Amino acid sequence: MMDQNQHLNNSAEAQPLKKRKTRCCNGFKMFFAALTLSFTCRALSAVIMKSSITQIERRFEITSSVVGLIDGSFEIGNLFLIVFVSYFGSKLHRPKIIGIGCIIMGTGSILTALPHFFMGYYRYSKETLINPSENSTSSLSTCLINQNLLLNTTSPEIAEKGPGKQSGSYAWVYVLMGNMLRGIGETPIGPLGISYLDDFAEEGHSSVYLGSLNAIAMIGPVTGFILGSQFAKLWVDVGYVDLSSIRITPKDSRWVGAWWLGFLVAGLLSIISSIPFFFLPKSLDKPQKERKVSVSLHALKTNEERSQMANLTNPGQKVTGNITGFIESLKSILTNPLYVIVLVLMWLQISSFIGAITYAFKYVEQQYGQSASETNILFGMVAVPTVAVGMFTGGYIIKKFKFTLLGFAKFSLFTNLVAFTFHLLNYVLVCESKPVAGLTLTYDGISPVASHINVPLSYCNSDCNCDQNQWEPVCGENGITYISPCLAGCKSSSGNKKPIVFYNCSCVEVTGFQNTNNSAYLGECPREDQCKRKFYFYIAVQVLHNFFAALGGTSILMLIFKTVQPELKSLAVGFHALIIRALGGIPAPIYFGALIDRACMKWSTNDYGNRGSCRIYNSTLYGYTYWGLMDSLKFLAFILYIVLIFTMKKKYQGKDTKQSENGKKAMNEANVESLNNDGHSAPPARTNNETHM
Repeated sequence: MMDQNQHLNNSAEAQPLKKRKTRCCNGFKMFFAALTLSFTCRALSAVIMKSSITQIERRFEITSSVVGLIDGSFEIGNLFLIVFVSYFGSKLHRPKIIGIGCIIMGTGSILTALPHFFMGYYRYSKETLINPSENSTSSLSTCLINQNLLLNTTSPEIAEKGPGKQSGSYAWVYVLMGNMLRGIGETPIGPLGISYLDDFAEEGHSSVYLGSLNAIAMIGPVTGFILGSQFAKLWVDVGYVDLSSIRITPKDSRWVGAWWLGFLVAGLLSIISSIPFFFLPKSLDKPQKERKVSVSLHALKTNEERSQMANLTNPGQKVTGNITGFIESLKSILTNPLYVIVLVLMWLQISSFIGAITYAFKYVEQQYGQSASETNILFGMVAVPTVAVGMFTGGYIIKKFKFTLLGFAKFSLFTNLVAFTFHLLNYVLVCESKPVAGLTLTYDGISPVASHINVPLSYCNSDCNCDQNQWEPVCGENGITYISPCLAGCKSSSGNKKPIVFYNCSCVEVTGFQNTNNSAYLGECPREDQCKRKFYFYIAVQVLHNFFAALGGTSILMLIFKTVQPELKSLAVGFHALIIRALGGIPAPIYFGALIDRACMKWSTNDYGNRGSCRIYNSTLYGYTYWGLMDSLKFLAFILYIVLIFTMKKKYQGKDTKQSENGKKAMNEANVESLNNDGHSAPPARTNNETHM
């Protein structure tokens, strides 16, 4: 009978435990699902911005360095809060803070799209100005004194709308402010989400969840690239103008797609993603002692140190009383040589990545003649799934082989060396600059020029009274691009009939083509076949490079966690994010853009007479500058990898036994202290085997 009662009592005690365990698991799964959704929306917003960089540059008539500043404003927003959110946020209700961040992030995306609704309609060149009072239009200039054959460049409504609100104004500041607000909202999602995930995941499964999180979140970039591709096909003022009046195509360097639509979609989804976080608890039922009392790299050796760490992890401590603890914690991670080396190493790597991805779309468009829509599909359907597979595979390998700290460093070094090897192949895939009369060739198309600046007119167009600042490119029958029909010496055109063709072009005629009618059609000439073939090799190289780079991505991120005390991992992630954003995310797009601007051969002129966006680049100079800057940063990172590995070996070589003994001694002291304080024996803390070499 007693046995039966005891069995019933045990069953009754087991039921609440089982419910608590189920509740814990369900709460963790809900948080993981919500965090995955927020990561997806975060990635979606980031891709929408990156894929719209070229469109924004053209719409607001700004240089690459200015658009780099706009892109870097996201990181500026992060800087306002990242460290304090990472440190103090871990002591507050982390899920709710993440939810509030998602709302702010969505609001920022919507603000980014706002300028579209109060700016005037887009005019892709100053020559499209229409004078409504005279009911006349300017035209595509041809080499004629009598300009009676006029072509409608756009509908009258386009020029009439929004006087004074031209594309050359400072409306881009609103885009910068919206992107900055998006950065502020994104701040808590990474450090608080990952630390919460690591706190309540099953023992040894953090890397798998982290790899799965990043892999599943790749749905965001894929969706972003697909949406970006579709919106790039739409004219920026779709729904407001007669599209039949738009004579340029998406492959034209002046085309601007409906860039603002992507930001509206991303903003609404981000706000929706915030909802689940407000229904999650501050902490789950997993005992904190399983992790918080664990022995780390820096074993607690004195009573003062143990007392200090106890204060840092005391959930009842007020935030206002934590300033001293914050400073001591920051000092602790900054005096950790392994953490500092990993921090600088990742700064170099991520600076290279940020600069590359910011201008990757522009590079493909300029180098291989792809439209913005085609470029988005390329990155969305090829590059992003490769990164997702690489991240997931990397997380699985880490779990399978149970890497030590040295193992993390070696694995990351190996994968990045392989990726770097493939990356070097990009130099042989750089195309030659297009043959453009007036930039790379003389206007008669015969001789190359030493410089694209102030190329003199030729006898074939010297009597045409052409505006050399105009950019209205036409492609001659000889395969040479001319800056305008007038500078090509064209005497007549096909009128409004599409495609628009120009005839009797004297500069095309002097090249010696006897069996043609010396005509040219509107638009730049397509890339030569050799460059098109290089484009397919470029895709293959990017797939291989992205896979191996992503393969080691999780392992280098795990080094941030494992080189500091578990109690400081949230701060370590936050400070890491601060440095990456301050020294990588903000300056990288600016100096990448400034160097890319040096490769420009033809600038537009905005409505205020100032230099606008670049129309065409020196492809060779662009390519070598773009890849050279990236590889310089990567090479410096490899030097730090070697320093990191040697530092680890020097620090831990022959100290495994000693560290194990110190760990056991620290655990025994902690247990004795716990017993003296509350009269109950504390369960043994686990050792952090991953920090032992």
